[in-house]
Amino acid sequence: MLKGAVLQNLYKATFVFMLLITAAAIAFVAFDGRGVPEKDSLVHVGEVPGEWVKERQQRQAEVSVNIGTSPHKQILFGDLHVHSTFSTDAFFWSLPMMNGEGTHPPADACNYARYCSNLDFWSLTDHAENLVPRHWTMIKDMVRQCNAVTDPADPDLVTFLGWEWSQVGQTPENHYGHRNIVLLETEEDKVPVRPIASGGVAAQAARQSPGSLLEQTLGPYLIDFRNRDLLKQMFSKQAELAATTMCPQGVHVKDLPVDCVESAETPEALWKKLDQWGGEVLAIPHGTTWGFYTPPGSKWDKQLTNAHNNSKYQRLFEMMSGHGNSEEYRDWRAVAYDGQGRMMCPAPTVDYTPCCHRAGELIGERCDDPGSAACQAKIEKAQMDYLNAGVAGHLVVSGARPEDWLNCGQCKDCFLPALNYRPGNSAQYIMALSNFDEPVTNAAGEPKPQRFRFGFIASSDNHAAQPGTGYKESGRHKSSDAFGPVGDSIRQTFSDPAKRMEYAQESIPFDRHNTNFNLLQYAESERQGSYFYTGGLFAAHSAGRGRQAVWDALQRKEVYGTSGDRILLWFDLVSGTGAEVPMGSEIVTKITPRFRVRAIGAFAQKPGCPQHSVQALGEDRLNYMCGGECYNPSNDRKLIERIEVVRIKPQAYKGERMEGLIEDPWRVFPCESDAAGCEVEFEDGDFTEDKRDVLYYVRAIQAASPTINGEQLRCEDDENGQCVSVSICYGDDRTALQDDCLAPASERAWSSPIFVDYEIHEP
Repeated sequence: MLKGAVLQNLYKATFVFMLLITAAAIAFVAFDGRGVPEKDSLVHVGEVPGEWVKERQQRQAEVSVNIGTSPHKQILFGDLHVHSTFSTDAFFWSLPMMNGEGTHPPADACNYARYCSNLDFWSLTDHAENLVPRHWTMIKDMVRQCNAVTDPADPDLVTFLGWEWSQVGQTPENHYGHRNIVLLETEEDKVPVRPIASGGVAAQAARQSPGSLLEQTLGPYLIDFRNRDLLKQMFSKQAELAATTMCPQGVHVKDLPVDCVESAETPEALWKKLDQWGGEVLAIPHGTTWGFYTPPGSKWDKQLTNAHNNSKYQRLFEMMSGHGNSEEYRDWRAVAYDGQGRMMCPAPTVDYTPCCHRAGELIGERCDDPGSAACQAKIEKAQMDYLNAGVAGHLVVSGARPEDWLNCGQCKDCFLPALNYRPGNSAQYIMALSNFDEPVTNAAGEPKPQRFRFGFIASSDNHAAQPGTGYKESGRHKSSDAFGPVGDSIRQTFSDPAKRMEYAQESIPFDRHNTNFNLLQYAESERQGSYFYTGGLFAAHSAGRGRQAVWDALQRKEVYGTSGDRILLWFDLVSGTGAEVPMGSEIVTKITPRFRVRAIGAFAQKPGCPQHSVQALGEDRLNYMCGGECYNPSNDRKLIERIEVVRIKPQAYKGERMEGLIEDPWRVFPCESDAAGCEVEFEDGDFTEDKRDVLYYVRAIQAASPTINGEQLRCEDDENGQCVSVSICYGDDRTALQDDCLAPASERAWSSPIFVDYEIHEP
């Protein structure tokens, strides 16, 4: 009885399957033999790979000369979205009972970035909701250590300080999503005394008590005796966070007590606090289409306001991560509304099956008389129960297995999409929005509707202190966030709350509007295993390797993202302004715009690790941290198969429908099979005829190659192309975790847009 109560209490306090943050974070800890000994929880101070970096710089310089790009800029690769086991969800997944391999403290991320993925820059962004003041102090110390072992004038690796603001709402109206907060400065007197956590569900879940003193004492012994010390530390950290005082609201941040937890309920409140702290800061939205925690029906319209849209901080948008791609817009939705604003279950289409519809089908299959009015009433009830439950909808049909839901709720034709895709939060939809009620001025001083002007990036969102994991498609359990509970009893408690309920023939109602209903506790998990990828990668056109040079590239949005491979990409406007204008730029013109795209495939990888990494860390440590596989390029490059151009015409009048505004792809240019890359030029003759603002971005797409979770749920289709069975890529035991779930997918790079406003007045 006690064991069951402890398990359920631990579940409620800690289980957030992928992001949301349920409790306190973990300090640098000793592990039980499967993990990191305390002495290795430090930044490695040894020879940095200087020759390796110089060789890479020389290769890129030769490329620039050969294709005629700027010799004053180089493309640097990084990852600004990384978690250590200071984040409780990351710690939870590291537990042996979740098939975890052990803790990975912040210092591991520095060593991984330098010796495993060989990045140029990165940032640790642990969930602020999980951090007490001493954790923040330890993170700052790690960042300074990581920067101290390299030459600041010509660093091999630039480490930025940051955290994640992880807001989650229970309904579309109060959901704003996540931002990674990245700081330019690292000096003690120039950075916030504490990170700023979010409000709402995530913060509430994080501060739940781990239970009574008796449960905290006995729980670790009952749950996992062999690893009881780890669980004791986990319970202790949860209790520490729950006991830490929340900072009072309405007080200037610099007048707050040092030892409290600071929070902001909304983006508007976050911007005000960042203004008070001062300094240069970026706030990068991410995971916007990820339906794991995003309520059905969510859209970004409400965030395009003076209050919530702050271009000083919000300049970049994370297109891709290890939790999926957020690029593509689709006109289907998980929920519809009638004329009175009441929720309705949309009808299925050829390319999308709403899960509320599938819930009705599952209940209908249990009817003795499927055609009866009584059965139809049960079907309709199940549909509404699903919608009312929000992200817990998969639990309303008691006894349903994850496989029973087939591929409902998923984007079937998106590239490596996020789970339970929310198209109203996609990058394309967001960039097509206009706010005519709160206009702004453009670069020429002309009044324009307010719009988002994001540069596009990608990062990993890795939860094992592994920045830049996408360099090789191998070791799904090692290089992605795949995990799962060991054994049926633990799986029933942690992974499938429905199995703890009484099986019934009818649907089980949940109410996401009930303040006692924690959507994080019931977020879908097992199908999520098919939507974990090795992660994205950030690329910056930088005038140097130093911190300020990288930061300047980020500020001017001369950046792009890749799905993991180090594809080289240039996208420039070559007419309309009298000079070449790079990706991320904003111009005002009446002249037909002409563009040039140049792309070169990533280096094919050799097995194993380069010798400098082996020498620096040793084989045993390298195997533990990197799985024995590092970024290890050959001299051969992968082939760019095609260049795709996306054209978006933001809304030109209030209420303009999205249909026709997002042209994807607008142009497609096949590339020759040439390792030297691909170059194309094109112009938009419609610009001077339409006389409306347009933005353009490009995708450089490599030839398809085996990719982890390349087919997500691995559907078996019938003769009509409809999914009739799935083979979910589980992460629930060692045998399943050895399956890399490989399938062909085309790695790609997305440029930042070039924004071309039509000039209203004569100069």
